[in-house]
Formats: sequence, structure tokens, C-alpha cells
Amino acid sequence: MSDTNNKDKKPLRSQQWYGKLDKDGFIHRSWMKNQGLPDHSFDGRPIIGICNSWSELTPCNAHLRELAEYVKRGVWEAGGVPLEFPVMSLGETQMKPTAMLFRNLMSMDVEESMRAYGMDGVVLLGGCDKTTPAQLMGACSVDLPTIVVSSGPMLNGKYRGKDIGSGTDVWKFSEAVRGGKMSLDAFMRAESGMSRSRGTCMTMGTASTMSCLVEALGMSLPENGTLPAVDARRQALAHMTGARIVEMVKEDLKPSDILTKTAFENAIRANAAIGGSTNAVVHLLAIAGRVGVDLTLEDWDRIGAEIPCLVDLMPSGRFLMEDFHYAGGFPALIQRLSHLFDMNANTVCGATLGEITEGAECFNEEVIRPIDQPLRANAGIAVLRGNLSPLGAIIKPSAATPALLQHTGKAVVFENIEDYKARIDTPELEVDKDSILVLKGCGPKGYPGMPEVGNMALPSKLLEQGITDMVRISDARMSGTAFGTVVLHVAPESTVGGPLALVQNGDEITLDVEGRGLHLHISDEEMAARQAAWQPEESDYNRGYAKLYIDHVMQADQGADLDFLVGKSGSKVSRESH
Repeated sequence: MSDTNNKDKKPLRSQQWYGKLDKDGFIHRSWMKNQGLPDHSFDGRPIIGICNSWSELTPCNAHLRELAEYVKRGVWEAGGVPLEFPVMSLGETQMKPTAMLFRNLMSMDVEESMRAYGMDGVVLLGGCDKTTPAQLMGACSVDLPTIVVSSGPMLNGKYRGKDIGSGTDVWKFSEAVRGGKMSLDAFMRAESGMSRSRGTCMTMGTASTMSCLVEALGMSLPENGTLPAVDARRQALAHMTGARIVEMVKEDLKPSDILTKTAFENAIRANAAIGGSTNAVVHLLAIAGRVGVDLTLEDWDRIGAEIPCLVDLMPSGRFLMEDFHYAGGFPALIQRLSHLFDMNANTVCGATLGEITEGAECFNEEVIRPIDQPLRANAGIAVLRGNLSPLGAIIKPSAATPALLQHTGKAVVFENIEDYKARIDTPELEVDKDSILVLKGCGPKGYPGMPEVGNMALPSKLLEQGITDMVRISDARMSGTAFGTVVLHVAPESTVGGPLALVQNGDEITLDVEGRGLHLHISDEEMAARQAAWQPEESDYNRGYAKLYIDHVMQADQGADLDFLVGKSGSKVSRESH
């Protein structure tokens, strides 16, 4: 099936499917031809998979069928054959109990689809919070040439002549209603102006964070992280990405060539500089585990702690993703902080990070601030350890109240999310502004899936007094759009008997962000006695994927991947199907 131009080249992987002149080759080719593909589609040119997480149940990705057409144009133009295939889609705002429960399942779908089908390279087309990391995790475990096109952020939300941000203003408006400062009618009216175009959250939530970090990792073309979903330049970006993946196949440029320790260190720096989501911690740890890079919580603290946040964007600041892009986007930010990044890092562009961002300009210094006027001087994720979090916990100082970053208070304990919802607004709840809210049972195994409930809404009676922030501690996550003095990802989680399970009402806890400490003020003897008396609860999940997940999910400090998915199996398939 090879023509004279290709006969001296090493056969592509896809030729194991489409290049055989036997029964197996007949089967693979003939069934594909029912889609109108001509003979020369199988003459040895690259077969490019377009891994599309399109779904009408995932609003962030509901336009990706259209965007896929632009990827196909680029593939055809460069001499490849594009073949689109679906994978599980994770609608962050729609799935219960949490989309995070299914991140690892989607990664399995991506991995097994890529390995089983006769493709030479893949374009990952996604963008919702868990979609991007799931697709990357799966692709890394196969290690075929891979490039990402994100769905892009929505246009700025609008309400009463002002910009409003996905998630961030939802939390603010909800608290205002509960505190008697906003009417329910006004709250409902704001709903219609929040999500007014296709795309992901336009705040620096997890979706935009991961799209930007994909760019920082070197896994996408420039501007992928910030171009609005409805901007025609994203369609052009998709076209150019389709053309580039064909060249990557010819170069045999794989994720393992790009995703080095240096790349992950650049991503950690970038997360601080953009005021990125705390969820990036578990996602980057999981991706690194798939590609075989030794990334730890200590790396987050060591590398990101002194990086300034220059992007003035919700939830840490004022602006939104549209504004970030028009100000120069991620390339302009990298240029401004080039002395802190490894600019020699390789990228899917076939050029270094320094080469692809050279000459990038900032057009709005209110949005991308000068180095001497940062939004936060030290904006990295802080990793906390102590007798309450021996394996670590995290906090995002840039989204916290500075006065609460060193705080001692008495615990108000909620044993699970149902207990919290039942009691948080009751008049008899013994709580004051100095209390520390503690939520258990929301870790990877406990919920299951580690939901975004760590930014617990404050008691209504304190909201009515004008209190807007308190220290909150849990083994849960929080939305990247959220804010507050919130300690997250406490490990080990309470469900497996971690120290968080042993906290009782009235116990004193000290949060010391500068000292990186999280301490429960009880004696070692008392801790041991409580541990001995602790009994695990029986799980309600006794079958199916949820049971598999609970049995095999690792703790947050290891990225909450499934233990048997860490690493990669490669792309080789030795046996035929008939």
C-alpha cells in the first residue's frame, strides 16, 4: 500500500492496521472506506486521531464538534488523515457526586482508545476542569505524538453594567443572599448574564488554569490558554494544531520528550504567576506519575513559593480571561517573568519556550502587572505539614485573608457534608469569627471523588454580622473559582483514619502558613487514644467503577490517581482482532 515516496521510510504505526496486503489489512481498510475514504488515505500517510470530549451535557465542551472541523482542515492540509473519536466527557457543573470521581475513568478511556486504534498521533480536544488532565494522563500512558487544543474561556459575564465571573461571583452572590444583602430576584437575574457564550469559566478556575498550564508545559501552540472560545483565532489555532501534529508524527515528538521535570517546574511557576487553581496540584502530580517524572508536594512549595502573581484576575483579582488575552495572554506573562522560567524547555512547536514567546508584548499593565507591582508578591501554593496533615495539605495564600494566615481557633466539626448542610445555618451552632470550620469525609475515598466543597459557606448568623472569611479545613478540594482562607487536600484523609478523623469540637488548631504548619493541640497520648477508638464507616459503594475507585485511589499528595494506572504501557499492540 506504500507509494514510491514512502517506500524507504520507516512504516508508521497505522500501517500495522492499514498497510497489510492480507485478510487483516482488507478488514481494516474496507470498513473504513464506508466513510468515503479513497485508497490513498491508506498509502502510508499519518493517521491522526482527534480525541473529542464533546457533549451537550458538558457545556464547556459543547462547541467542540465544530472546532474539530478546523483541526481536520489542518491535518488534511499537512498530508495526514484525521479521524475523530469520542471519549467520556466530564461536565464539571453537571456531574454528581463530583466530576473528579470520573477523571481517572476518562483517562482510561483515552488511553485504551489511543492504543487500540490505528493512529500515529493525537489531538486532544477538551477543556473542562477534569477533561484536560484526564486526556493528558491517558495520552502520557500511551506516549504517541500528542498536542492539545483547549475549548477556550467564555466571554465575560455581564450583570447591571458590570463584569461578573464564573463561580467567583456565584459564591459572592450566594453569600450575599444568605446574609440578607441581595434579593433572591436579583440573584436569579444574575444567572442569565453569567454564562453568555460557549466555553469554559472565564475566571482563573481550574479549566483556564489547566489550559494555561498546558501552554506552560509545552503541550500546545501559543495562546491556547487564553483565546476566547468564540474568537475566530481559536479556530485558526485549531487548524494550525492539526497541521503541526502531522509534523510531530514525522519527527516522532512524544509527550515523554516534552514533559520533563523542567516542564513541570515551569508549570508550577506559571500556576503562581496566574493565580491558578489549587486543583492543578493533584492534576500535575497525576500527569507526572503517568509520564514517569518524580514530582512531589515539596516541589510545589520549593518552586512556586516566591513567584509573584502578576495576573490581576478573579478569584484573586479583578479581571477575567478575555482581558488577560487582550493584554497579551500567556506569552506576554512568560516574557515578563522569563528570568524565573527555564526558557530552554522544549515544546510541541519544535522550538523552546523562549523562542516561541520572544517578542511577546503586554498591552495592559493593569491586567498583567509589572514585576514591581504584583498582585501578590509570593503567590505559590503553600504546602502545610503537622500532626493534622502528616502527608501534607495545601492553601492558596493569594486567595486568602492575610490576617488569617497565622491563626489559632477552636474547631467546629462536621462529620460529613450532610452534617454540615444540616447544621451550618442553625441558630444553636456554637461558632464565632475566630472558630475554624472542619469538614471530614470528603477525600478521594470518602465522598468518593474528593469534591469541591472545601470552601464551605460561612454560617448565616456570621454573614449577617459582616464576617466574610474564616479558616476552613477539610480533605476536600475547592473550585478554582473560589476564594478564602481554605486549607484543602488534607492527607491522609479522614475516611482512612487520618488525623483529621480524630478532631473533635472545641479542639484548638493552629494554621501557620509562613511556618508551613497545621497543628492540632492535643497530646500524643490523646491522639493515640482517639486513633485506637476510631472505627471506619462502611461504604455504600459495593460494585462498579465507584468500588474500583475506592479500592485503588491514592491520596491527594500522590495526585489521586488509581494505583494501577501510574506509569505507561506504551502504544504497542501485538495481536490482531480476527
